[in-house]
Amino acid sequence: MTDPLFASCPDRHGTGSEKWDRWPGRDVLPVWVADMDFRTDPAVLAALHARVDHGVFGYTADPPGFAPSLAEHLLRRHRFAIDPGHVLGITGVVSGLAVTARLLAAPDDEIISFTPVYPPFLNLPGAAGRRLTRVPLVAAGDGWVIDHDALAAAVTPRSRMLWLCHPHNPTGTVFSAVDLLRIADLAERHGITVVSDEIWSDLLLDDDHGGPCHVPFASLDHPAARRAITLVAPSKTWNIAGLCCAAAIVPDAGQRRRWRAAGGGLLPMVNSLGYAAAEAAWLEGDPWRRRLVALLREHRRLVVETVAGIPGLASIPPQATYLAWIDCRATGFADPQAACEAAGLGPSDGRDFGAPGFIRLNMACPTDRLEEALRRLRRAFAGDRHSPSA
Repeated sequence: MTDPLFASCPDRHGTGSEKWDRWPGRDVLPVWVADMDFRTDPAVLAALHARVDHGVFGYTADPPGFAPSLAEHLLRRHRFAIDPGHVLGITGVVSGLAVTARLLAAPDDEIISFTPVYPPFLNLPGAAGRRLTRVPLVAAGDGWVIDHDALAAAVTPRSRMLWLCHPHNPTGTVFSAVDLLRIADLAERHGITVVSDEIWSDLLLDDDHGGPCHVPFASLDHPAARRAITLVAPSKTWNIAGLCCAAAIVPDAGQRRRWRAAGGGLLPMVNSLGYAAAEAAWLEGDPWRRRLVALLREHRRLVVETVAGIPGLASIPPQATYLAWIDCRATGFADPQAACEAAGLGPSDGRDFGAPGFIRLNMACPTDRLEEALRRLRRAFAGDRHSPSA
C-alpha cells in the first residue's frame, strides 16, 4: 500500500518549475532533473512558516544553529564527527565545486573525476580554466566499479584534485571503504586533494536492510581524508533544492579564510529560509526520510522489473539516490532521448553525463505517476508506442 505521505503531489505546471515547464504544450511526462514531486517534510514546512512569521529577511550569515545541526546529523546518521567550526554555508554543492576549482588549482591544472557523472563535474573545470581528466567507471556484474589502474594512469604532475561524487550520480553506486582507502592512498602519494560531493548520502536504499552504508570520505583514518573537503546539502533528501542551502566542510583554516574570495565575488549569501529548512531537516527530518526511502525501494523494484522486460534495455539497480541509470545502446535507437520524448517521456539524456546511449530516470514521484512513466518507457522501445496506455 502506498504511504499516504507520498500518494499525491501538488500540480507544478506554471510554477516556474524547471522540471515541469521544460516541454510546454507537449504531453511529455518529466522524469529528468533530480528534484522530487513530493511536498517536503511537515517539520521543514513548520520551520519555514515560523521563519516567515518572523517577518524580516535581511542579509544573512550562518546562524548559530546551522553548523551544530549538521554536525549532530552527520554523527547520528553516519558516525562522522566534524568540528562545527569547519562548516561554511554555501548556496549549493555546484557552487562549492566551482570554488574549489579556483581555490585549489591553478589555470591548466587538472581535476580528475569518474564518469559518467553529474554534468557540472564535466563543465565546471573548463569554465574555471582548469582541465578535466575523465576516468570511466566500469559496469561489472551487479555494480559500477572503479578501475584503479586507470585512475593511477590518469594522474599527471598537473593533477591537483579528485572530485568524488559519493554516492554516485547517475549510477547510484555507494563506494566501499576499501575503494575510498585506495583513492586516499593515491591522493596522498600525489598531493591530490579529494573534494567529496555527498549530497546523496541520506538516500541509501538498503542500509537498513543489510546493504552498503555510506562512509564519508573525510571520516577515514587517513592523512588524505583529514585534508579533504566535503560538500553536503539537505536539498535532495527533503526536496528543498530551490531554497539554495548547502554546506562545505573545510578543515584547513587558510582555505576557509580564502573561500569567499576564491568565488571571485560571485558567491551570494544563503537565504534565511534555506537555513531554517536545513536545520529542521537535519534535526527533525529522519522519520520522514525513512518513509521516503521505503517508497524508493519499491519504486526501484518497479523500474528494474520493467527495464528487464524491454528488449535492449539494461540497468544496474542503484544502491542510492532516486535515479535509474538505463543503458539503451542495444535497442537499435540512435537517439534514445528522442525516442522517449516521442513516446511522451522526458528523462535526462545520457549525453549530458558523458554517456551517449543512456538515459537517467527520476523515480521520486507518486507510484501511479511512475507506473505511467514506465508504460511510456515501454512504448518508446518495445514497438507499441501507438497504444495510449501500453
